[in-house]
Amino acid sequence: MKRLGVLANCRKPEAAAALKRLTGYADKLGLELLVCDETARALPGSHKVAPGKLAGRIDALLALGGDGTLLHGARLLAGSEVPVLGVNLGQLGFLTSVREDDLERALQSLIQDRYTTSVRAVAECRLIRRKKVLGRYRALNDIVIGWGASSRLMTLNLLIDGEQVASYHCDGLIVATPTGSTAHALSAGGPILHPDCPCFVVCAICPHTLSNRPLVLSDQKQVTVEVTRTASHLLLSVDGQEEPSVELGDRVEIRRSPHSVRLVLLPEYSYFSVLRQKLNWRGSSV
Repeated sequence: MKRLGVLANCRKPEAAAALKRLTGYADKLGLELLVCDETARALPGSHKVAPGKLAGRIDALLALGGDGTLLHGARLLAGSEVPVLGVNLGQLGFLTSVREDDLERALQSLIQDRYTTSVRAVAECRLIRRKKVLGRYRALNDIVIGWGASSRLMTLNLLIDGEQVASYHCDGLIVATPTGSTAHALSAGGPILHPDCPCFVVCAICPHTLSNRPLVLSDQKQVTVEVTRTASHLLLSVDGQEEPSVELGDRVEIRRSPHSVRLVLLPEYSYFSVLRQKLNWRGSSV
């Protein structure tokens, strides 16, 4: 590890001090820092490259902020196998596994190859209107259809490998990867999927039926969502980023991407420890 890409959420109050420390650590460890956005203004001595060329110039990507910053970094890598290390500037995140005060030790672990990587599945989707593909998107967390301008119910038709499964009268539908199962899908009543599970979870948002349950299925399946009733345009959200609106008659086709995201984990990292902390699992008292 000699060249690190750096992506920071410079709106966080802790960012400026963290980037200043990063500059000192990089000088001491002989690391070259590359940036492709506004992070450059807060990181003197870094080299700025075009966003599309960043993945080909770095050995690893350092994402300083929260889980949203890491998701942004995954989008920048665009399918590259470059590993990503998330450093949390604030409360511990599900994806940003390193605390700010462990930054120097994390960099030393990278240089000395004392780390592992967790390979995370990515979902890709196509928005189709009248047989024309309007866009292609990739999600590490989830793909959400819903939240239109009207408060009226929508009807979304779900098909798996072309077979009819259900029609949901609801406020929206979430298709999440195992990584995204602890994000919006969890708040919609979905299960927690371990990152190694080769599956998707489908959750309806506020379904108007008591019989609805989240659906877990193999990620080798193609998930298709058809908009069969809506009073307005709907939003297509990919990892929290709003994409072009979805209209009546549109189809969203989702399948596992052939590309993955590699998250850097330090030796003491424990997925279940993160769950306990984030979800406040304390167990019963005796």
